[in-house]
Amino acid sequence: MIVFDLECINGHVFEGWFDDRDDLNRQQDQGLLQCPVCDSFSVSPKLSAVAIRKSAAPTPAGPGRETASQAQLDAMAEFAEKMTEYVENNYEDVGSSFAKEALEMHYGAKDFKQIRGTTTQEEEKTLEKEGVPVMKLPAFKKDDDDLN
Repeated sequence: MIVFDLECINGHVFEGWFDDRDDLNRQQDQGLLQCPVCDSFSVSPKLSAVAIRKSAAPTPAGPGRETASQAQLDAMAEFAEKMTEYVENNYEDVGSSFAKEALEMHYGAKDFKQIRGTTTQEEEKTLEKEGVPVMKLPAFKKDDDDLN
């Protein structure tokens, strides 16, 4: 497997995992690559840094120096927090009615709007079978301070 940084025409950057460069090219030629943020199919590989692994052991982190993996974990946590905040502020929470609402919008019975909520496994299968685009996101537990 190989990971490529991809960018859509709107400037959203995301990762794609492929068997090799030919697999990336094939999926791009077939129009299978889609931006997870704006759903644009105009996606192309982005130049990314090359990592070269040394055989020597990494220098242990000392006072004032955090390891690269800790920095990456912190960045991922910050991204997850911002993503969660964005979804909470910009998507209507329809709770357990998510599948019903999504199907009604999909078939034109209701006007489209951004929604979030929960589904059962059976509802997820139905949405997939009906061709309703859904993105599952983890639910993050809020700190106890936020509950007061």
